[in-house]
Amino acid sequence: MELKTERLTLKPLTDEELRALRDAADAEMRQAYGEMLEGALTHPRQRLWYTAWGMYLNGERIGDLCFKGVPREGMAELGYGIAPPWEGKGYTTEAAACLVDWAFAQPGVEMVEGETEPGNAASRRILQKLGFLPCGMGAEGPRFRRMRGL
Repeated sequence: MELKTERLTLKPLTDEELRALRDAADAEMRQAYGEMLEGALTHPRQRLWYTAWGMYLNGERIGDLCFKGVPREGMAELGYGIAPPWEGKGYTTEAAACLVDWAFAQPGVEMVEGETEPGNAASRRILQKLGFLPCGMGAEGPRFRRMRGL
């Protein structure tokens, strides 16, 4: 499966790609990619909710997006990151908009949330551009929510 935007292609990463990312990552991301891999392996029918989705520009992977597991009580949680050379060019906003639209097209998804680190103004701007509204604080920092149909 792949999703297309005006400039990007989004593709779910394979188990092998997740393993490679996990093995090459720093400690924090090693844990995150490990959790994604474990979820994808444990829940193969729902792996799109667990794996990272590669963000490709002209065939080059420039970043990743993910959901943090299957939606719970109608809520899916979005995460994303992009390589520094590609920051500030609108790619993450474009990719996140596409993946949020995909999530809302899935049965039972009524809201998507995202959490940012307190000092990450760029990440907050991405969510705000996509119509997410502040909804409190999470473990990592400010949380934002967008409801279906908004």
